[in-house]
Amino acid sequence: MPFPASHPALDRALSDRGYAEPTPVQAAVLEAEAGRDLLVSAQTGSGKTVAFGLALAPTLLGEAERFEDNASPVALVIAPTRELALQVSKELEWLYARTGARIATCVGGMDPRAERRVLERGAAIVVGTPGRLRDHLERSGLDLSQLKAVVLDEADEMLDMGFSEDLTFILDQAPAERRTLLFSATIARDIAELAKTYQRDAIRIDTTSKNAAHGDIEYKAIRIAPNEIEHGVVNVLRYFESPGALVFANTRERVKHLTASLRERGFSVVGLSGELTQSLRSEALQALRDGHARVCVATDVAARGLDLPDLGLVIHAEIPVNKATLLHRSGRTGRAGKKGVSVLMVSYTRRRKVELMLHSASIKAEWSGPPSAEEIRARDQERMLTDPVLMAPADEESVELGRRLLERTSPEHVAAALIRLYREKLPPPEDVYDDERMARAQTTGRNERGQKDGPLTDFARGGDMSWFRVNIGRDKNADPKWLLPLICRLGHVTKRDIGAIKIFERETKFEITEEMKAKFEAAVAQGLEEGIKIDPAVKPGPSEKPVSRWDKKPGAGGDRPDRKPWKAREDRLEGEKKPWVKREDGDKPAWKAREDRPQGEKKPWVKRDDAAPAAEGKKPWVKRTADSPTPPGKKPWVKKPAAEGKTPWVPRSDAGPAPAAAGDRPWKGKPKGGDRPWAPKDARGKPAAKKPYKAREPR
Repeated sequence: MPFPASHPALDRALSDRGYAEPTPVQAAVLEAEAGRDLLVSAQTGSGKTVAFGLALAPTLLGEAERFEDNASPVALVIAPTRELALQVSKELEWLYARTGARIATCVGGMDPRAERRVLERGAAIVVGTPGRLRDHLERSGLDLSQLKAVVLDEADEMLDMGFSEDLTFILDQAPAERRTLLFSATIARDIAELAKTYQRDAIRIDTTSKNAAHGDIEYKAIRIAPNEIEHGVVNVLRYFESPGALVFANTRERVKHLTASLRERGFSVVGLSGELTQSLRSEALQALRDGHARVCVATDVAARGLDLPDLGLVIHAEIPVNKATLLHRSGRTGRAGKKGVSVLMVSYTRRRKVELMLHSASIKAEWSGPPSAEEIRARDQERMLTDPVLMAPADEESVELGRRLLERTSPEHVAAALIRLYREKLPPPEDVYDDERMARAQTTGRNERGQKDGPLTDFARGGDMSWFRVNIGRDKNADPKWLLPLICRLGHVTKRDIGAIKIFERETKFEITEEMKAKFEAAVAQGLEEGIKIDPAVKPGPSEKPVSRWDKKPGAGGDRPDRKPWKAREDRLEGEKKPWVKREDGDKPAWKAREDRPQGEKKPWVKRDDAAPAAEGKKPWVKRTADSPTPPGKKPWVKKPAAEGKTPWVPRSDAGPAPAAAGDRPWKGKPKGGDRPWAPKDARGKPAAKKPYKAREPR
């Protein structure tokens, strides 16, 4: 299928770049009605950047060949991460190179002053991350008044990262008549709400395959012991020998450790995590693109949108948290029609989670043990014998040097030296072994105790289950913690044979696998404990809502069913618990004023008489008069005569400012060091409450 015409300037850029056929998302976007809002979901690596770049051209350029003015932005592209924003900027630069468009990038980790200078010079298209774009808007460094289009790239990731408030702020600043293009891997509820709020009659485009995984990615699950995961990563890297590989870990500390471990073994490796500065992150990715590094160990900051041309291998050294992260990590390979391999390192305790994750993503992975040292050496021999260097024509100088070598030694010795040099460049493989316990469980369907433990149970795959009910509900404090062992004991089944458990007010319904149904019914028929009754039941309908242990108990007025109600406790015994009701005088010391308490028992709060002498060494709080005796070592607060050379704080007369002491600088006629009489005092000799606003005299 030839590339549909979009805009003459962009068509020439596509031809120069070698684009002959559009990807499905590019074709769908170009076929959509021009000028309409778009809500697009597509697989990672499907060419979304070029797609929305082509879709924007009619809106931004119209019939013109070039941009007439770059003064204010006419297009804004928002991406979740710095790396993706920088990558989008580079893609748009070559796509719009013939249009004269200036493209500015605003991302965290870069100098905001340099970005602001670029914005002041003018840019037609601005690409950035939500936080930095909002910062420029709040500081009036970014003008969106002339904006014609907004693109939200990887919108689901931006919402997952907590940028919802920033996106709302930015979109509210943009003109209402703008065009909005929203691209997301999945259209979840929050994405649909965002589209409903900020898009107008958007065209829905979906090029994802609902029940099929990415066709260009081969998935492999490696069984390995938890303490040998690092050795397994080494052997996987050596076995595939991809020009570029991404190794994913879940934490920054794990990235540091794996990077150091691989570098010690001789791999050319770089690390990438959120704690690095933007310049270091860009250098790491550029080293991988240029071939200076063959392996990049990264957190999930590298899981979205990055396009690394020669990346043929993705290794999940630590299992991703969910299906979406698995797909986005793996989507860094197998891009633009190239093949790739995604390898999951699975320990015994993580097997069940990986199986369910692969099943929910409709991925069929090949399970095996880690590549052995013998398999890696055999692959090395194949690669060496087919190395293009051996087949390439040699120049005359090399041929002459070869003759001189053969004159000095035998051809066998020359070949052996060549093999030795070839092997010295390669990190040695590790001795790792398949997890036999996991392999046996997947093969036989039983674990080491003989319990059912197949690759994936029928109920986990959504197989047939049978419902039963037991006459124990929330009114009897039913809880799965003790209901599950009870059902296992009475029905002679294991917890793997029990599915969902739904607790209602007076009964509990639960699932039993169809395979164990007959055994369960036979065990129940032999007899149950006193007061317990188990019968077959039907699946709970939509109107049957389970009762949570936190729900209010009917008729109790509010507290948890397994707790005492919160109503007033006048009828409770006094020694049982401290009631909240007001005590009588005879209970305990009451809270009322203590005028009747003896003064020596505790210091009362009531005002003492002036005649009452203060305890020796203690300062009573009552106001002393000028002639009251002062306790030893205590300084009364009443007005005192000014010390020699000092001015008291009392208001000065209207006769004029007091003379300044030698060396003092008066303020408003006051010697330095004295109290600042900022307002006339009241009748009691205290300063007034407020400062007058009248102008002060010159100093």
